[in-house]
Amino acid sequence: MVLVSHSKAVAESVAALSGALIGSVEPAPLAVAGGTPDGGIGTSAELITAAARSVDEGQGVAVLCDMGSAVLTVKSLLGEEPSQLPEGARIVDAPFLEGAVAITLTSAIGGDLDAVLAAAEDARGYRKR
Repeated sequence: MVLVSHSKAVAESVAALSGALIGSVEPAPLAVAGGTPDGGIGTSAELITAAARSVDEGQGVAVLCDMGSAVLTVKSLLGEEPSQLPEGARIVDAPFLEGAVAITLTSAIGGDLDAVLAAAEDARGYRKR
């Protein structure tokens, strides 16, 4: 799985929190693609592609984005022929933090890509009151 944010610090923090919340369960491969190559705020197709390739184990890669251009960049990478992302890479339609926790837990307990996507997308309906 890959967490894509406009900020490297945000992506790394969400990854750290997600990992901490699963306890002693061994997490699935996770990479972050935050900010631009020079450390600025934004998104980078290069960083996203490298992150996705680094976690690819041939079973698909869940890519969770924070907003705006992160989503557009991933959609663009998926739409290229050939795709710049690993075969089976899919964008996750879920809130960033809640989706990341769902992805981390579901993949750590052995969920396949469809189960991971479903768990993350279910997080969209979580009500806080």
